Amino acid sequence: MTRKIEVLPDQKALIARAQELILSQIQPAIAQRGRFTIALSGGSTPKPLYEAIATQNLPWDKIHVFWGDERYVPPDHPDSNEGMARRAWLDRVDIPAANIHAVPTTEGDPAVSAAKHEKELQEFFHSSPGEFPALDVILLGMGDDAHTASLFPHTEALKVRDRLITVGNKDGNPRITFTYPFINAARCVIFVVAGANKKPALTQVFAPEADNSTYPSRLIQPQGELWWLLDAAAGDELNYEL
Repeated sequence: MTRKIEVLPDQKALIARAQELILSQIQPAIAQRGRFTIALSGGSTPKPLYEAIATQNLPWDKIHVFWGDERYVPPDHPDSNEGMARRAWLDRVDIPAANIHAVPTTEGDPAVSAAKHEKELQEFFHSSPGEFPALDVILLGMGDDAHTASLFPHTEALKVRDRLITVGNKDGNPRITFTYPFINAARCVIFVVAGANKKPALTQVFAPEADNSTYPSRLIQPQGELWWLLDAAAGDELNYEL
């Protein structure tokens, strides 16, 4: 794993740098494997990033979009990560519908939905149970409790090491999430983190020793590149060791 930490002066610079990194991965992936695969994050921080990418002239037919996690709500719900990404990006470009690999959330049972999505991913990547295929880019955020995707502190999802997808839990509300071993199989993971409220958690995530179950973002140690992009409010005066 190669970890790189960059502190950008403000959110505009943060988004610009995240876009630059993502765009730099697209052509090499297509040249080597015939497609580019990316998993998106939710929340408010990446919305301007998605809006910026939507203005680019890209080979949309070779780009496949996934989500690292999803709230267990319909796509038209205000809290849906899929819905946000569609409005900000996907509905604005000529990407084939078959290239959008949304998380199923209408089965009525999160465990059934998680199993269904896992099967869909295995079919797409031609992987067998127990294998962890590599996405080209996984975009992540981090909460002020150090959760990422829907891997929350001291939850059962953190213990799942033999599946791609599992059920996360946030205050009793189910979510569908990538497992951390699946995230760690990625060729490139990019954290985009903004806000002074994230600094205490970041201090523990970057500490030489801390409890992974309390600070789940520590579990993200991909086989490929790991980028931490922080705005000044989150990253200024932060002590970390590369």
